[in-house]
Amino acid sequence: MSEGLRERKKRETRQRISDIATWLFLTKGFDNVTVAEVARTADVSVNTVFNYFRTKEDLLFDRQGEVEDLPSRVVRERRPGESALQALRRDFLDAIDTRHHRYGFHEGGDAFARMLMTSQSPSLGARLREMNDARERALAVTLADEVDADPDDLTPALVAAQVSGVLNRLMTRAVERMLAGETLDAIAPDLRRQAERGFAMLESGIGDYAVRHAEAPASSATVSTATPTTATTGAAATGAAATATGAANPGDGGRG
Repeated sequence: MSEGLRERKKRETRQRISDIATWLFLTKGFDNVTVAEVARTADVSVNTVFNYFRTKEDLLFDRQGEVEDLPSRVVRERRPGESALQALRRDFLDAIDTRHHRYGFHEGGDAFARMLMTSQSPSLGARLREMNDARERALAVTLADEVDADPDDLTPALVAAQVSGVLNRLMTRAVERMLAGETLDAIAPDLRRQAERGFAMLESGIGDYAVRHAEAPASSATVSTATPTTATTGAAATGAAATATGAANPGDGGRG
């Protein structure tokens, strides 16, 4: 069903408000920007902003669903003969090599992480924790669906926790080095080696879990590498900051 003119205008208005809010947050800091300022800069009323976004945090996490669904989507789209772990490894390494924004390892990712770190908003820190937990839960649900696991089987949750742990630690290290002023080119080779080692350590335990049958239709698990908008970049960097438990610490004692 094609998108009507009214729906398109609403979508474009929502996107414009989100892009402007993200730019203001990056420029001035999350705590220093009010919803009224976002509305004024976007040339809309405050009521219009709240028609699209329930809270100020929603302006920043406009694409929260995409961030939370990323590992699950990679698993759902894994190639024939490929396990869940192999698909996630391939996608993560591709993001490092291409500097794609989906894991936050891209130009400008440090600015978003720094903005999150310097915020004193407890609600912002809580939302980051919620996103991280939701992403792991979603991956567990997807794994359970893919292998038709028994409801009492903890294996999908255990696999999701192990993969999430490796990704969390890798992105923590990447964000720490980005914030220290290192370039992506300087970080990438070591990050790739560490990622390969981390996934290799998991291979002996969960490497053959959720292998897609060879007769399944082939599809690429690599996310589109289209140039991101401000909001897309912000969402991906938010995801990286949500995983970077040691580096992104927005005023509430760190992440769980």
